[in-house]
Amino acid sequence: MQQDFETDFWKDEKRRKVWDDIIPGQPRKTLPYTLTLEAIQKLCRVVGDTHPLYFDEEYARNSPYKGLIAPPSIHILLMFSCTPADDWMRSPGTVNAGQSWSYNVPARPGDVIRLEARALDKFIRRDRLFVCHDNVFFNQHDEVICSGRGWTIRPM
Repeated sequence: MQQDFETDFWKDEKRRKVWDDIIPGQPRKTLPYTLTLEAIQKLCRVVGDTHPLYFDEEYARNSPYKGLIAPPSIHILLMFSCTPADDWMRSPGTVNAGQSWSYNVPARPGDVIRLEARALDKFIRRDRLFVCHDNVFFNQHDEVICSGRGWTIRPM
């Protein structure tokens, strides 16, 4: 059963996996997430993207997409929605050191999203803890919505 999105990112800090728990190559535990129109439109409003593809059913139906879609930036919402509270990517103090994304099919309201993710490597440079990781989001038809590789600096 899907729960409301938690906004207190410090709430489960003590439960989060730490540096020694990150094992390159090991799949991360993930959760399916049903993407709602409300979630899409809330994200769009927050980032100031009011394109009619995300809000106007008639406009979207007459577009090449043939219906409402989510913006490519939806992966930001999905990264947290598809991971449990103890996931190491949710650690307070994590810094995004870079990312690269590819987009395939648009996410749509009602899609059941699945994430496959893992750490690829972890290393220490100049007393900082780095993790390279990849993430692939699928819809209920096993189509890739988007895939990305990122680099984060972990809290000490």
